Amino acid sequence: MEEHQAPANQQHPAAPTAFLRHPDMPRTAHAFGPPADDSMNRPGGQWPRSQWPRNQWSGNQWPRSQWSGNHQWSGNQWSGKQIFESYMSAEKVSQGLKTTGPGQLIQGPLRINPRRFTEAFVPSPDGTRDIFLDGVLARNRALNGDVVALRLLPRNQWRVVRSEGDGEGTAGRAETTPGEGASGVDPSATPRAHRETLQRTARVVRIVEHKHSRAATGHLAFTPNSAVALFRPVDHRVPRINVPLADCPAGFAQRPGDHANTLFICRVTNWPPDSLLAEGRLANALGRAGEIRPETEGILAEYDVDSSEFPEDVLACLPPSQGVGGALPWAVPHEELSKRKDLRGECVFTIDPASATDLDDALSCKPLPDGNFEVGVHIADVAYFVEEGNALDTVAAQRATSVYMVQKMIPMLPRLLCEELCSLQPLADRLAFSVVWTLTPQGEVLNKWFGRSVIRSCVKLSYDHAQSVIEGGSSPSATEGEELPLGAAAAAAPEHPADEIRRAVLDLHAIARNLRARRFREGALRLDRLKLSFALDEGDAAAATPRGCHVYRYRESNELVEEFMLLANMAAARQIYDSFPELALLRRHPPPQDKMVAELQDFCEQMGLDIDFSSAGALHASLLAIVGDDKYSGARKEVLTNMCSRIMQMAEYFCAGVQKNESRFRHYALNVPLYTHFTSPIRRYADVIVHRLLAASLGCGPPVTRSGAQIHKQASHCNDKRAASKRAHELSTELFFTAFVRESGPLDSEAMVMGVLDHAFDVIVLRYGVQKRIYPRDVAGLHMFQHNRVGRKSELTLVWSSLSGGRQKPSVCQVVSLFAIVEVTLRADGSSVKCVLKRPAEDAS
Repeated sequence: MEEHQAPANQQHPAAPTAFLRHPDMPRTAHAFGPPADDSMNRPGGQWPRSQWPRNQWSGNQWPRSQWSGNHQWSGNQWSGKQIFESYMSAEKVSQGLKTTGPGQLIQGPLRINPRRFTEAFVPSPDGTRDIFLDGVLARNRALNGDVVALRLLPRNQWRVVRSEGDGEGTAGRAETTPGEGASGVDPSATPRAHRETLQRTARVVRIVEHKHSRAATGHLAFTPNSAVALFRPVDHRVPRINVPLADCPAGFAQRPGDHANTLFICRVTNWPPDSLLAEGRLANALGRAGEIRPETEGILAEYDVDSSEFPEDVLACLPPSQGVGGALPWAVPHEELSKRKDLRGECVFTIDPASATDLDDALSCKPLPDGNFEVGVHIADVAYFVEEGNALDTVAAQRATSVYMVQKMIPMLPRLLCEELCSLQPLADRLAFSVVWTLTPQGEVLNKWFGRSVIRSCVKLSYDHAQSVIEGGSSPSATEGEELPLGAAAAAAPEHPADEIRRAVLDLHAIARNLRARRFREGALRLDRLKLSFALDEGDAAAATPRGCHVYRYRESNELVEEFMLLANMAAARQIYDSFPELALLRRHPPPQDKMVAELQDFCEQMGLDIDFSSAGALHASLLAIVGDDKYSGARKEVLTNMCSRIMQMAEYFCAGVQKNESRFRHYALNVPLYTHFTSPIRRYADVIVHRLLAASLGCGPPVTRSGAQIHKQASHCNDKRAASKRAHELSTELFFTAFVRESGPLDSEAMVMGVLDHAFDVIVLRYGVQKRIYPRDVAGLHMFQHNRVGRKSELTLVWSSLSGGRQKPSVCQVVSLFAIVEVTLRADGSSVKCVLKRPAEDAS
């Protein structure tokens, strides 16, 4: 939950098989997620293998039972009456959103369950339970992420939500994106037997804003006697699409099998109201499905990441080279030096990942005679190079963020800027925006200076180098064959010998520890999620394949940098808000909704977990107390972090003048009243805006020309692009992990149970930190399984067959409950990774 982190590297759930419910099936669901398959609700939950159900439908093949009798299916076309409701006009929607009582409309972002594409949710404006949209027709052609206007259905059509306190809810939420189907209960709902409540249902009456890119990756299928081919998206939340045969590869109609494994990009151009199929055009043939390069390009296209080369009008905005014929590199203009504080003589250095090239933050630390320290955070002055309103600024604002895939980075700015002129490379004069404090050893701020500067970094340290200093090594470590960077810096810049740099790192570390301890004493919360890191081969970077994989360790060197970036961001937020209360671009983190907190707290109490949800700080302290200190404490922490993360709302950028209510400015996780992003302008456009506001507030930059509404609109766009970037990175991680398992697997590991449903359970695989769902019905060698409740705690009892591998073995009974340890095997299964439960040893019973 902290705000200064590299892009998250989280596991993306494997592509699921969808289960569709007949429209006449009862609308029942567990409180923490979508309903269990109705076919699973047998008395006692007992299932011998011969009777284990299978999903009736797969992919996005909609069953005929959901078709209306008024429609006929012919090839790829529907004929007959209109299927989808006509959209309301924008004027009527605007009136409906302002109305209360009958005729009232509700607006919000649509989230479609990735595992059950017939289920979708829109957050309720009053903070109660998400509004449920049942089926494809209720979505009315809206796609995931779109902002939609809804009309509530009559109360007798609301969904019954069962909350039996059996712990199934937390596991069930793993089937949904955060917030789906588990945020609050209608306050007027009357409890029923087994603590049932009602969830409001609705239909989409208009798509207010198309947020989905309308692009999808998938495969082509030939349809005889038709002028169109059928495009089947990999993402089941996107409809199947009719595309003209003319768009298909040459010879496709004669030899469609030649393209069975080809991955295509298709863009939806229209979705008529009389068809369950959209219309679209093929954009590109990416290559063979499952391979790194085409899958990566597909992810970028689906999430609307602009990876194209920068056009000429943008490149024309870059500073020219100097000297005769442009033979000399760009240098800081003499007139610019006179306007800035000259910090080139200070001991300034960067700490970044070893492979980083876009170095946008540097640190300095100098002891003072009175025992205090002068500490500086120096950020690349991107705003100097990106003039507001020119072509470069326009493209940067549209891209809004750099996107980090596993094997490559798609920059927000041209590489001349992000990797050279703006990047704080060692032994080069660079323009910066600096904040310099006088700090006590305990981290108390005695004085602060903000302003534009020129710096000269004396060395580029990696996190490993800095960690070696912290751990007391005689010199920072380097990878085999590399020259020690401190030694190189000492030779090139004798005014800052290695010992001086080591002393600065150690002083910064000591201050950072005090800053961090004080933050948590004052009520901050940190919910770390495990991240995967890959070692790639030496081939083409764009198509690199993984040769190693491990869980990334977040260490004290990371914490050192984080603490001072947080301090700088908070200082910048205060400066711009005090100067421009109507224009300041800030970042807030809303607290979790009360009902979601109550549901999770109820679940934790049922599981015997003493967790205090009264505040961010109380939650942090109770999580630390509960994880223990044995070999599985890290796994328990990850399980608890996962549970708590699911009730958290997303942090977001906003304009203070538009939000106005200062009580809503707070950052819940950091527990501070004001926060913003200032420290990464090379890769975040929001930071560029903050730099411009800072310069204007200090009189060292042009006045602010944007209105509050314009800044808020750009802030909203930055939110969207940041979310898309994060998702693209997660999918890239999933892609590379699948490739790794395919090349190196099968892989055995212990796993810890994260949650239990009546027909499945979720685990975190300890060796790799990935989360997987296991269905007992798919486990080979299992005779039967039974769902039980011990008090209100959910358990699965698995009975393994006595015959295993052709040999007679004793039957083994295995109990699966929260925090239980099981043995699993990871295997590549097509385009995903399957987690297979292993038979326990006989003494496990």
